[in-house]
Amino acid sequence: MQHDNLCISAGQVIENNLQNGLRVVSNYTPHVNTITLGIWINAGSREDPEKLSGLSHFLEHAVFKGTHSKDHLAISRCIEQVGGYIDAYTTKENTCIYIRCLKEHRALAFDLLSDMICNPSFPEDEIEKEKAVVIEEIHGINDSPEELIFDQFDTLAFPHHPLGPTILGTEKTVNRITTGSLRKFMRQHYVAENMLVTAVGNISHEEIMLLAEKSFSGLNTRPSSSGTARTFRQEDYHPFHLKRKKPLYQTQLLYGMAVPRNDTFFYSLLLLNTLLSGGMSSILSLELREHNALAYNAYSSLTFFDDATLLNIYAATDPENTEKALLIIKNVLNAENISKISREEHQAAINKLRGGMLMEMEKMIQRMSKAARDIFYFGKAVELEEKISRIDNITPDDLGYAAEYLQQHTEASTLLYEPDEDMR
Repeated sequence: MQHDNLCISAGQVIENNLQNGLRVVSNYTPHVNTITLGIWINAGSREDPEKLSGLSHFLEHAVFKGTHSKDHLAISRCIEQVGGYIDAYTTKENTCIYIRCLKEHRALAFDLLSDMICNPSFPEDEIEKEKAVVIEEIHGINDSPEELIFDQFDTLAFPHHPLGPTILGTEKTVNRITTGSLRKFMRQHYVAENMLVTAVGNISHEEIMLLAEKSFSGLNTRPSSSGTARTFRQEDYHPFHLKRKKPLYQTQLLYGMAVPRNDTFFYSLLLLNTLLSGGMSSILSLELREHNALAYNAYSSLTFFDDATLLNIYAATDPENTEKALLIIKNVLNAENISKISREEHQAAINKLRGGMLMEMEKMIQRMSKAARDIFYFGKAVELEEKISRIDNITPDDLGYAAEYLQQHTEASTLLYEPDEDMR
């Protein structure tokens, strides 16, 4: 289907490499007065050493604790006092530290990120205090059943694979972390050929290249030794069906499956996830909430790892309705039912996904992240016009084939958190 007057307010994504191999990506966005700058490391929790789960995430915290020229307070103050902000996050495969600030402070942003990445001091007293902070973060996840169930699902589904351990690690593994292990991980992964600079906003690519050269040309090019990454194979996923008692009022239900990466189904799976969970008129919302009043909160999530794809469906429901909710979930995922959706449902899903992508591009952090995710996953930036064109051409049969691919290549797993009797 053609869309008239498609207008995406952005320059093209431009990519170049510094001499040391660091990739630099820009997306000129002249209608804003800011820049959003990110330094990305192509390493996350699946690169953590076996007995140090949570190391990559802790390192993301640790670089904020001081450099050879700034203490932990000076790091945050130097960007916040000019009206900007700095933040970071770690996933199972990537780490990102980013700054958003007014365009006149672009040199300060580059200087600060390079100082944190190239000159961390890891002061012992601050590192020990930060262990306590991260352990509190772990406790916070443990107190949130909706978050915890996703973590435990992965641990059960990938018991002998690096995708299984949680991003935060455990209290035990966090306490094992030393400045030596932090520096070793940096030597292995925080190197030019494994990193990416992304800059979005009112700044030219030429200036970004000059600032990146000044700030990051001193990065080591190659890792000191190999890391711990291991390619996913289907046998690394272990289907399971498990119930656990928790001090809850509702049953927390997570249904999911994992398959090896197959780019043939990439866009079809994106659209399938939107069909299932794209707003209040999506299939899961209609079937579990509106038509059957089984759940207030129900949604699907789709994760594309480098070598695997994971689809999950979450719902919270009364214990007496668990089996009915599960039956509905299995039924809506049936490949034959998916391929028979109406023309209106199919077009609505396309419009939702397309609209979401366009609106996402109006958020500078999302625009910055999109370029990095594409490069890490596809090896190149993918223009939004191309993505929308691919989505527009997906048919109901394509959606059915994608659902069939999931069902034929794997067995679904189920994790239930059921209320203790004394909570009823």
